[in-house]
Amino acid sequence: MKFEHFNVQAGIDGSGVQTDLLSLNSTVKIFFRNPATFFGVHVTATPLQLYYYNLNIATGHIKNFYEARKRNRVLVTVVEGYQIPVYGAVPIVGGGDDGNTVSVPLNLTFVIRSRAYILGRLVKSKFYTHVLCQVALSGDHVGKPINLMTPESCTYH
Repeated sequence: MKFEHFNVQAGIDGSGVQTDLLSLNSTVKIFFRNPATFFGVHVTATPLQLYYYNLNIATGHIKNFYEARKRNRVLVTVVEGYQIPVYGAVPIVGGGDDGNTVSVPLNLTFVIRSRAYILGRLVKSKFYTHVLCQVALSGDHVGKPINLMTPESCTYH
């Protein structure tokens, strides 16, 4: 995961209330592998949601695709949010004026759904993988990739 842009600024929401507005642009790379020896899989996914606690601040989409047997691919998805009203929910930790003092805990959540037709359409297997990744965005990591491959970064159900 790589955060390209992170900005919190003062503004007005749709109803005219003054608040802080958050803009965020990031890129997520997902490695998908089909280890099956006899069948390919049809893959769909729910939108990638980036949360600050319960506040949804960014969204991205993965295109549906078919992955042949014993193949893999890297999916690149843009997760972005533009002028999301946060109503004071995102504090600037550290109190400095530069962007390097920002520290925001975020959760990236999505579900990968894969469907395999084993004997034509007679036998159909479905696989659901729920992914939750915890990321701490700090101002000095903007523009640098964050490794989510460590075992404690993401949980898979």
